[in-house]
Amino acid sequence: MGEDPRLRAVVELAQAMARAQRFRDAEPRHPTHREVARAAAVRACAAMDGTFAAVSAWDRARGRLDVLVNVGELATGESEFPEDESYPVHDFPEITESLRERWSLEGKDEPQAWVETAGSGRGPSEGAPVHPRAAALRRRGRGCCVVAPIVLHGRAWGQLYVARGVGEPVFDRSDAHFATILAEIIAAGLAQNEQLEEVRRLAFTDQLTGLANRRAIEGKLEDGLERHREDGAVVSLVVCDVNGLKRVNDELGHAAGDRLLERFGMVLSLCGATLPGALAARLGGDEFCLLTVGPGADEVVKAAEEVCRKASGLQAGDGVACGVASTGDPIGPVPSAARLFRLADAAQYRAKAARAQRPVVAGRDGGTQDPVIRLADASEAEDASPVPHVGDRRHFRGHAHDPAETPEVPDGNTST
Repeated sequence: MGEDPRLRAVVELAQAMARAQRFRDAEPRHPTHREVARAAAVRACAAMDGTFAAVSAWDRARGRLDVLVNVGELATGESEFPEDESYPVHDFPEITESLRERWSLEGKDEPQAWVETAGSGRGPSEGAPVHPRAAALRRRGRGCCVVAPIVLHGRAWGQLYVARGVGEPVFDRSDAHFATILAEIIAAGLAQNEQLEEVRRLAFTDQLTGLANRRAIEGKLEDGLERHREDGAVVSLVVCDVNGLKRVNDELGHAAGDRLLERFGMVLSLCGATLPGALAARLGGDEFCLLTVGPGADEVVKAAEEVCRKASGLQAGDGVACGVASTGDPIGPVPSAARLFRLADAAQYRAKAARAQRPVVAGRDGGTQDPVIRLADASEAEDASPVPHVGDRRHFRGHAHDPAETPEVPDGNTST
C-alpha cells in the first residue's frame, strides 16, 4: 500500500514549522512568528491543492483579524507579509465565538473548518446573509475557500484560509476535515514557538527590573557599530552606577536594595523612551546602561542628564554616577564594542570619583586628549590579557592611576 499523501502532508507541515523555528535560532533578530506562519501557509496550501493561503491572528484588543502572511497567487493589493491588512472581527463572528463551548454544544470535540464559495455567498450556517468572505472571493478572482479556526490553549487564536481559483474543484467536506487537522498541527507548532519565544525573552531580559540584560545589549551594540561603519549612524552608550546600593543593602536589607534597583530601572526606561530605538539594560549588580543607535550625541547627553536628575530623587538612594561615550563626539576610532564600553566606563568612573551630579562625557574636554580617553587608553595599555569581554564591568574600580589624575569635575560642567 502506498503512502497516504495527506499523512505525508501533515508530517511535512510539522517539519516546515520546526525548520522555521530553527531558522530563528540561527538568526536571533529575525521575526519568528512571520516565518513560522509562512511555513504553515505554504505547506497547507500545497497539502490542500490550493492556489492561495493565508494565516491570520485575532488581535482582541483592537478587535481585528490581522493577516500575518499571504502565499501563492496574490491578488492586486495583497503582499506576502502585509503591514496593515486586517479586518474587523464583527465580519467574522465564527472566529470570535467561544469555540470550545460552541463545538461542545454541537457534540463535536474540536472546532471544524467550513467551505465558502464565490457563487453561493452563504455563511457557515444555513440562512446566513451574504458573507464578506464570498464577496472577497469574487473581488479577488477566486472560486472557493476553506476556513479553519486555529485554537491555542483553548481559545481562538486566528485562522487558516486556503483558496482555489475560479473553475477549479470546490472544496468538499473531506477537505474541510483535513483543513481542521492542519489547523491543529499549526496550533501545536505555534504553541511550541511561544514556548521558545518565552525562553528567548528570558535569555535577553533582566528578571529583577524587566529591562534588557547584558546579552541583549551586546547583540544590539554589535549591530549598531556595523551600521556606524556602513552609514555613519551615531552609536552612543550611557553607563550608570547606582550610588549607595551597598549601604541600602547593609542598613535596610536586600529587599530595599532590590526596590532601589527596580525604581532606577524605571527611571532609565522612562528617560530612554525620549530617544528613538533606545535600549535600557541592567548589566548586573548596581550597573545599568542605555544604548542608542541614530540619535545625536547631544540628545543622548540630555537624556543622561535627566537620568541623573530623576535618580537623585529616588528614596534611600544617593543618586547615580553616569558616563557617556558616543561616536558623535571626538573620541577617536571605535573598532569594537569593548572600546565603546571602555570609554563609557572611564567616563562613569570619573563621575563616580568626583561625585558628579551630571554625566561625564568622553571626548568633550580636549578631544582625544580628554582625561576620560587617556584613562581608557591607559587602562587598555596596562592590560596584559586581550581586550576584556564586554561584560567586564569592574575594570575601573581597581584601576591604578596617578593621583594627579584624580578627577575634579564641577557639577555644572560635565557635559560640555
